[in-house]
Amino acid sequence: MSTASHLRLKKGLLGVSLACAAAVGWYAARGEAASAKPEAPELKLVKAMAVKPAPQADSRLAIGEIRRQRESDLGFRISGKLAKRLVSVGQSVRKGDILARIDDQDCRNRLRSAEADVAAAQAVLVEASAGESRIGALLRKGYATRANYDATLKNLRSAQAKLDSARIGYEMAKDQLAYTELHADFDGVVTATGAEEGQLVNVGQMVARIADPQARDAVFSIAEAVFSDEHRSGQPPEITVSLLSKPAISTTGIVREISPVADAATRTFQVKVALQNPPDEMRFGSSVAGRVNDAGAPVVVLPGSALFDKDGEPAVWVVSASSAVELKSVVIARYETDRVVVSDGLSEGDIVVTAGVNRLREHEKVRTLQGEAK
Repeated sequence: MSTASHLRLKKGLLGVSLACAAAVGWYAARGEAASAKPEAPELKLVKAMAVKPAPQADSRLAIGEIRRQRESDLGFRISGKLAKRLVSVGQSVRKGDILARIDDQDCRNRLRSAEADVAAAQAVLVEASAGESRIGALLRKGYATRANYDATLKNLRSAQAKLDSARIGYEMAKDQLAYTELHADFDGVVTATGAEEGQLVNVGQMVARIADPQARDAVFSIAEAVFSDEHRSGQPPEITVSLLSKPAISTTGIVREISPVADAATRTFQVKVALQNPPDEMRFGSSVAGRVNDAGAPVVVLPGSALFDKDGEPAVWVVSASSAVELKSVVIARYETDRVVVSDGLSEGDIVVTAGVNRLREHEKVRTLQGEAK
């Protein structure tokens, strides 16, 4: 064999060897791919928390003001010219103190006239009584007729009635004179005046307004949604009331009155809270904040991001024991700034998804962040 033929043979054998090696490699790689198992899809990662119902303090605040619980507009029972007003705004008064006087000259004249009427009626009665005694004695002796005695007895009874009427007129005149002075009905502070000296005042016109400084109310305007059935039918809750400018100054109170009719403009209900031992800093007109001290029934508090929608109703995603999520309807007690209070629909130990709720589907399996479900 020539040298050229030998070289061609060697090149041919080398090509066949390379082709066989490539074929073996291709089949080996295909076999490994065929024998490998398919990878499982990655589970979605969500935040979750285990719920535990517990009594939750009502954290809602209401802004109101301090008002008088007991306040009276005092005025005269008769009309006249105001001669003297003895009190001014801010002055403390005691029960029975004189607040003002009106000109009493006419009342004194009527009283003197009534005294004279009583004296005259007494004189007539004495005369009629003496006449009845004389005619009665003559009648018993047969020297007077029955008709004369009856006329004398009539005069006696008429004189007695006139004396009674005169005495009543005297008492009325004395009362009229007493009405020229305006007295305080209870201990309090003068909060307003309605007449000045020299002014003609009518019957019942406000001359001085008296408020009891110890009896104070915190008055709030509350929306209808705030009222719960248990507060309407059960024991009124205790309210903590604090000054808006100085929250450290506070006291407690009890709801004593809820307006049965909503305000026409604001559609809110007026609630009056009777304060217990209010501090002196809580003056009339001061702005205050009220908070309900009522834990209530056990509820579940969730972040607002946990809430989802199910056929128009609130719902949450609950992770089952098999790591699958299910949509569960819940009852919302109230919505707060960054959280919701759930009153029904969840049980203790339920795992609720708190973030990533918009990416989930029913019965989809998920994995939770480590420690978030505890």
